This record gives sequence, C-alpha cells and structure tokens, in this order.
Amino acid sequence: MIARRSAAVDGSNPPFIHDGVERPICRPSNKVDRELYYSGKKKRHTLKNVLIVDEFGSIHFLSDTYEGRVHDKCIADEAGYTLPNASMLYQDAGFQGFNLPGVQIMQPKKKPRNGTLTPQEKEENRRISSVRVRIEHVIGDIKRYRIIHDIIRYSCSEFRDAVMETCCGLHNFRMRLKRKKYAEDQSKH
Repeated sequence: MIARRSAAVDGSNPPFIHDGVERPICRPSNKVDRELYYSGKKKRHTLKNVLIVDEFGSIHFLSDTYEGRVHDKCIADEAGYTLPNASMLYQDAGFQGFNLPGVQIMQPKKKPRNGTLTPQEKEENRRISSVRVRIEHVIGDIKRYRIIHDIIRYSCSEFRDAVMETCCGLHNFRMRLKRKKYAEDQSKH
C-alpha cells in the first residue's frame, strides 16, 4: 500500500529519500495544455510525481500527479506529507528550501560562486549521493514497466494515476519478495 499523506512507519526512524519522477505523455493538442505539461528539464511533455522511499527501497509515499512544468519543491510543499520526528530526509537541489518540522534535511552543498568546496564538504556530498542513489534505482525499477517508461496515450487522469499507483505497488511487492527470499536463503546457511 502506498500512503497518500504520511510516510511514517512503525518502529525506528530510518532515513527517507524523496525525489521527483517524470512520465512522458503525448503532446497535447491544446496550446495552453502544451505549455503546462512541457518540462524544460526533460524537453518533452510529462506528468510529474514525488516519491518518498526508505533506505531499503520501499516506496512510502506517492504524491498526486502534476503537470510537467511544476517544480519538485512545489509538489512537496502542496503534498503536505509528514515524517516521524528526528528522522532524516535526503533530497537533491530540486528541493532547495524545503523543510519539515522535526526532520533533519540532508542536501548536497553547492559550490560557492568563484570558490571551491573543501575536501570535507566534497566527502559529505559523496556520502549524501551514495544514500540518494537508492531513490534513483527505485525510479529506474518503476520505469521498468513500459507503461511508465513509454509515452502514455490515455488522456484520462484517473487512469494515469492508477497506473502509477499500481506500478509503485508492484515495486513494493517485488521488494518484499526479494527480502523474504534473502531471509530464507540466509536461514538455510
């Protein structure tokens, strides 16, 4: 099950990672819609969602679907999700300025204008990136399904949302099976 409002989990507070995912759509025939759905980042017409995953790659939150032009931070602000107190949230530069009360935000430090990062800052950026790569792997796993990866031709927004929710649910199911199989293999040895 994918939560729509809260990414809180029972027990300890694992680190969470959030990022935006874009899905291509057909070029809208309406000029206003073409401008709304055009993503300058992907250079095509897209739909956009924000995902929150844990350190094991399970998806805990899927935002509502937005037009491709909407910024990741705006989606996160409007989604209003919550995380457990004292948890960590890793994010990229697309969420610059995003905060949640009681949550420690981890974001790579930008190089100052006409300056350089110290070796400690570079090492910290590498550490943050090594954690954040997990969500990129999750997004890649979701896009394994061709209906997410390829241009979706259906214009019904409810169908498009259901497709994304279903693919996220299938991803979580596959992750659970992998963990169960791994636990069984470990108990045999």
